[in-house]
Amino acid sequence: MQAFRLVNKVNYQDGSVVSKEIMKKEAGIVTLFAFDKGQGLSEHTSSFDALVNILDGQAEITISGKPSIVKEGEVIIMPANKPHSVQAKERFKMLLVLIKR
Repeated sequence: MQAFRLVNKVNYQDGSVVSKEIMKKEAGIVTLFAFDKGQGLSEHTSSFDALVNILDGQAEITISGKPSIVKEGEVIIMPANKPHSVQAKERFKMLLVLIKR
């Protein structure tokens, strides 16, 4: 395996959310996302704890009704079974790490 820059492994597409799974194991899943401005993931829950690392731009991430602006280089944790959503007020890329309990 060679080292690589995560931010370069997924590309923006106009009017879309692009995802690329980079690892899937018994313990969890690691996925890259690129969100075009105005795109998002509607409110949902997951049985996994999730760590989100913003790689480019900034996102509005709402957890249990509380919105947070998360900027490039910052991380937020979305606890399992708590409702959350993701919105792109501008284009952004993120790394999502889902950890099985």
